[in-house]
Amino acid sequence: MGMRTQLLKGLLDAVVLSIIKEKEVYGYELSQKLLDSGLGNISEGTIYPVLLRLQKKNLITSEMRQSDLGPKRKYYFITEEGLASLNEMTAEWNDIVGPISDLLNNF
Repeated sequence: MGMRTQLLKGLLDAVVLSIIKEKEVYGYELSQKLLDSGLGNISEGTIYPVLLRLQKKNLITSEMRQSDLGPKRKYYFITEEGLASLNEMTAEWNDIVGPISDLLNNF
């Protein structure tokens, strides 16, 4: 497993929460937003377990909604606990990324 894959795997919860914070999304829409952001094609086999894990931790919630284009879709929403967790993850990331970037760029 390459460094990019390992880093993304470790940060995927925060990235997903960040996207859902901006707007409730359904699974396929989330995968498209990840692709559009430049993170590459992240499979549904990766995304749905992340969504389930976040839901079990009460960081997100979901609701089935009718779609104009076909069957109902499950939309995901961030919870207050999810917002607090995202803020913690973002602070931890900011604490880590600066020093690591400095070290890597100096050697």
